[in-house]
Amino acid sequence: MKKITLALLVLTGALFPQNKDPEIILKRLMEKFNYVKDYQVDVKIKIDIDYIQAPQTKAKIYFKQPDKIHIESERLALLPKDGLNFSPSAVLQKKYTSIYEKDDVIGGHKVSIIKIIPLGEGNVILTTLYVDTKENLIRKLETTTKSKGTFSIDLNYKDGSEYSLPSEMIFSFNIDKLNIPSALSGEVEAESEQKTEERNKPVSGKVYIYYYNYKINQGIPDKIFNNSSK
Repeated sequence: MKKITLALLVLTGALFPQNKDPEIILKRLMEKFNYVKDYQVDVKIKIDIDYIQAPQTKAKIYFKQPDKIHIESERLALLPKDGLNFSPSAVLQKKYTSIYEKDDVIGGHKVSIIKIIPLGEGNVILTTLYVDTKENLIRKLETTTKSKGTFSIDLNYKDGSEYSLPSEMIFSFNIDKLNIPSALSGEVEAESEQKTEERNKPVSGKVYIYYYNYKINQGIPDKIFNNSSK
């Protein structure tokens, strides 16, 4: 399947020649994000998933370059930790091939669509980045994995922010319920009255994450990440 996907993407690139260099776009994206050496932020998480009831929860996220992340949460959040790490380095830290597909518009912002194909073994098969080349921001990304299906992340930012840090993230997915990520902490109550055949259908849902109280480049000691459950 991986070889077929790669072949189709290469064929697409041949049929529709690239008129933008994806590596230049990705380099500028990384340069802006690298202004952030570390940050900590408070988040509110709202879960909207079929057949599952979960209260809104709060958490605190710590990040330090290049890829250290630690999460402190008072309750369960059905969200892979990889989904909370929106750093471009999370996608670009390993060897890959990039393909510029086309330009599009998302939420009034012009974006360039870049396909990222990892080279070598790994869980990720393909990632698509929707890059705002004017602001050098990721407006959206879609990732297809071997074990957790396909998910997408929409990112919103406050106007005029000098950093590539979102104010809101919407995590959307459609995976088999049996493959739902395990809890970070807290409680979840599945609706027990659903019919068995309904509960076994593919699960779709969204997780809304709201960021506030950013503290950027103030220095975070490594010991914060030593006991991280990442």
